[in-house]
Amino acid sequence: MTAAAHAVDTQTRRAPARQALTRRRAFRRQPLRAWAALQRLLNDKEDTAAVFELMRALSGDSIPKGYRRLLKTPEGGAIAYERVEFAELLSDKAWLARFGPGTVGAAYRDFIAPRGLSAEGLAEESRKGPDSEIDAAHPFAWYGRRMRDVHDVWHVLTGYGTDALGEACLVAFSYPQTKSLGFRVIAAAARGQMRKLKAPHAYAAAVKEGARNGKKAAWLPAVDYPALFAENLESARQRLGIARPVVYESIPEDARNPVGD
Repeated sequence: MTAAAHAVDTQTRRAPARQALTRRRAFRRQPLRAWAALQRLLNDKEDTAAVFELMRALSGDSIPKGYRRLLKTPEGGAIAYERVEFAELLSDKAWLARFGPGTVGAAYRDFIAPRGLSAEGLAEESRKGPDSEIDAAHPFAWYGRRMRDVHDVWHVLTGYGTDALGEACLVAFSYPQTKSLGFRVIAAAARGQMRKLKAPHAYAAAVKEGARNGKKAAWLPAVDYPALFAENLESARQRLGIARPVVYESIPEDARNPVGD
């Protein structure tokens, strides 16, 4: 696809619901819809579409509040004005290839490659659902896309893997960062299920540690991510106050996908 065609395709996807996000009902929580999505997720932890469904149902006004908070930060106005579509950068192999060893960019590149992950794949999952407005031409929708696109970057920054425990820990970390209730519900459900397991591992404590680390860290939605990718990973973690996930790391890798009896 040429650059011009890609631009037309992108704008076409974002044309619907241009004004819908400004309506009060767009940010009304839908508990019954959330419950149905949660049941789907509990039955299939790989159901990414159910995660987005649950997040949409419980996001409330966290998106507009997050966007307005971004504007109040020292660099947030410029970030919002430039409105970079981060998924497009993350999908640019030439851009990713420029980051040297030890950088956040290199760590991200090494994180997604063996797992078969991609920013565009995550974006496609977020578009599923009859009323997804993620591609709407609106600042709130752009902010929602930004929060979606940094998910795997937060995996890299926090040190949490994509195993079941790592995902639970990351959503627990994400709640105090975003105040999106969906993250809290998923983390609580995961913690509750793990407590029922007859296993000698501190699963629930690891999830709780994730929430604690998320509360202590700098506010990550305001980070200039393209600039961050050139920064040394350990230096970035220290600067952003992201604590090492000690409890998570204490659990053997082969035990991080707990299964009930």
